[in-house]
Amino acid sequence: MDKNKTSIKRGEIPAHYARHPQMFVGVDSVIFGFNGKDLYLLIVKRAYPPRKGAWTLMGGFVRNGEDLDAAAQRTLEDLTGLENVYIKQVGAFGKADRDSGARVISVAYYALIDVKDYDANFSGKYGARWVKIDEIPPLVFDHREIVDRAREIMRNDARNSDAAFNLLPKMFTLTKLNKLFEAILGKPIDKRNFRKKVAELKYIKPTGKIDQTDSKRGAMLYTFDKKIYDRSNMSKLL
Repeated sequence: MDKNKTSIKRGEIPAHYARHPQMFVGVDSVIFGFNGKDLYLLIVKRAYPPRKGAWTLMGGFVRNGEDLDAAAQRTLEDLTGLENVYIKQVGAFGKADRDSGARVISVAYYALIDVKDYDANFSGKYGARWVKIDEIPPLVFDHREIVDRAREIMRNDARNSDAAFNLLPKMFTLTKLNKLFEAILGKPIDKRNFRKKVAELKYIKPTGKIDQTDSKRGAMLYTFDKKIYDRSNMSKLL
């Protein structure tokens, strides 16, 4: 037995750790949604002081024995009712005065979901609300800073990965795909050049099915083939 090792009882805090200030670790989720036209953010009413009733991101504290990613997935599932949602870590936010209730260091994540997948019943439980990305009301603490950083990371991911397809249903029209990237990037995209680019990408495949939601003539429905994307060295969509 290693004489330099000492036995630590479960739940006991070693003296070296106990001498330092104890802090809370939280997770905040920036939940982006797309409804086929516009990009949205899901926010909730804060249920407890300080700033009770103010708009906030969905979040919670990391539990004992819980990994950061698991904590983020748990809080996300609590709010949306959805499992296995795409999430990505945005970063840590730890200004000393960021939370007026206590010393809290928050690790933020962004999530991407199709608005149609969201269970509206959960909005009644938490007072949640979808707001257009350019119409976000004042948020508590540093949550607007978190949203802005998450949006920049999402924009970069949209250019360099397949992350954006998590905002779309399994089948989609090229018009909706075009609008999605316009919403993410916050600027218009030339439709003709965009469609020309799509035609060169084998991982965006026509299904042979027609969507007649917006017109009698209808539009071809496409699907994203992740297997082809993962093994492809082809250029990205943007």
